[in-house]
This record gives sequence, structure tokens and C-alpha cells, in this order.
Amino acid sequence: MAEPIRILLQTTIPPVEDDWHIGRFSRLTEFLRGLDGVSVTARDREAPGGETDPVLGSIDTSDFDQVWLFAVDIGDGLNSEECAAFGRFHRRGGGLMVTRDHMDLGSSVCTLGGVGDAHFFHSRNLDPDASRHTRDDPFTTYIDWPNYHSGANGDFQEIALDDEPHPLFRRPDGGPIRRLPAHPHEGAVGVPNGRPARVIARGRSKVSGRDFNIAVAFEGGPDGGPAVAQSTFHHFADYNLDPRLGCPSFVDEPPGDGILRDPEALADTLAYYRNLAHWLAGRPL
Repeated sequence: MAEPIRILLQTTIPPVEDDWHIGRFSRLTEFLRGLDGVSVTARDREAPGGETDPVLGSIDTSDFDQVWLFAVDIGDGLNSEECAAFGRFHRRGGGLMVTRDHMDLGSSVCTLGGVGDAHFFHSRNLDPDASRHTRDDPFTTYIDWPNYHSGANGDFQEIALDDEPHPLFRRPDGGPIRRLPAHPHEGAVGVPNGRPARVIARGRSKVSGRDFNIAVAFEGGPDGGPAVAQSTFHHFADYNLDPRLGCPSFVDEPPGDGILRDPEALADTLAYYRNLAHWLAGRPL
């Protein structure tokens, strides 16, 4: 029997009730725990920003096979000691899924290197395409670029794939995964200069019609394990799978209910979660 896939689901903030703490990713947690041969630990930081978290600071010596990092901080979520441990974890073959949100939210991942370099923010590690340094979502006026408007929280978006989709975007029946949860202001990801990575999924703004990257994949190899940079953690949050589950009080955009009305959109999303768990572990899909 194969060893279980050991997954750490981790936020970059302490457990603050009125924020995006790990409890707001409970649907994802429950789904992954229901997969055969998967063991899941879900946690927030134990240490405040700047101090070293006991798990993150020694992640390279842990028995986790992969980490899904939800960067929900305002820039102080990871310190240099933790980032160095993540680097060693990745070089020893550990899988990483790193996601953030709009503007500078989650910008502490810039210091991760590798998959962190694939994340572009407003004031750190800017998108090398200067034409993208402009507001996309015009409705939430206190949020600036990058803020691609793929739809309301609770709705789904149609995604664009390569002619031959990456294995991460194949359903169990072999068909392509075409839908993921929407969000009014997604962040920006891209292929870093000189890095062996590629864009594997794209979205399109419902406001400007502009395309944007949703996921960037780094294949595993001698230099490190497989990794994915994802444009927003809202692709994984309870509120985006079922807005009846609630959100922090500072979220004021009206939600939709498209993903509740279309079970195929939810099926696509869950298939993507399953694929991530297996692909990051180097297991067959």
C-alpha cells in the first residue's frame, strides 16, 4: 500500500475570527480528507507576523509531502527563516501550491523564491508587463491593481486552457475542467524570468474583457518538487463555494449563487482540488 499523501493547509495569519482564517476553507479541508490515502492538517499561524512559527520554521524537516499556502496577510505573513525552510522543503521534493489575492494581499510570498516569484503585486515584484499596472475592477474603489474581475463571489468563471490541457485541468472522465469559482478582484501570476514554468489556465475579466493568468505550473525535477502559483485564494474558500457559509465583515460586494445552481461547476472545482493533491505528490491522476 502506498504511503498516505500528507497535506498541510496553512494560512499566513493567526486565527483572527473576522478574517480569512483556516476555518473559512473547511469545505476544501473536508473534501481532501475524504480522498483515499490523503491525510490533512489545517492550521493558522501560531506566531504573529515577524516571529517564527514552529511548524513553518521547520517545514523542511516535517513529514508533510505538500503545503497549500493561503497568503491572506497584508505583507508580513512569512519571515526570512520560514521562507528559507520552505526553500529547503521544496528542494527536497516537497510540493507547493501558493495563492494570494488582489493588490498587495499576501505579498509576503515574494520572499519565497521560485513559485513566489510567479506572484505579481502592486508595490512588490510588479508584473513585468507595465500595461497591466492598471485597475481592472472599478467597483470596489479601495482596491487597486492587480484586481481582475472574474465575477461575483459565489459565481463561477469559464477558464481558458491550452489545446492539450495540463493534467491538473482534466476531469476524471478525461474531459477538460472548464470552470472555477469567480472573484471580483483576482491577483496576478505569471512565469518568472528564467524559470521552468508555464501558464496552464487563464481567465477573462467580465469588466474589461482582458485575459489574465489563473495558474502557473512548475513541474517537479532535480531542482525541486512540483508547484503551482494561483491567482487568488478565493478559488478555495468556503464563501466562493457556498456564500451562505459567510465571510469576514470587510467583504462588501454582493455575492452570486451560480456555483450553487450549477452542480457541474462545483464538480469541476472539486476535480481540480483532487488533481492538485495527487499531482503535487507525484502520484497518478
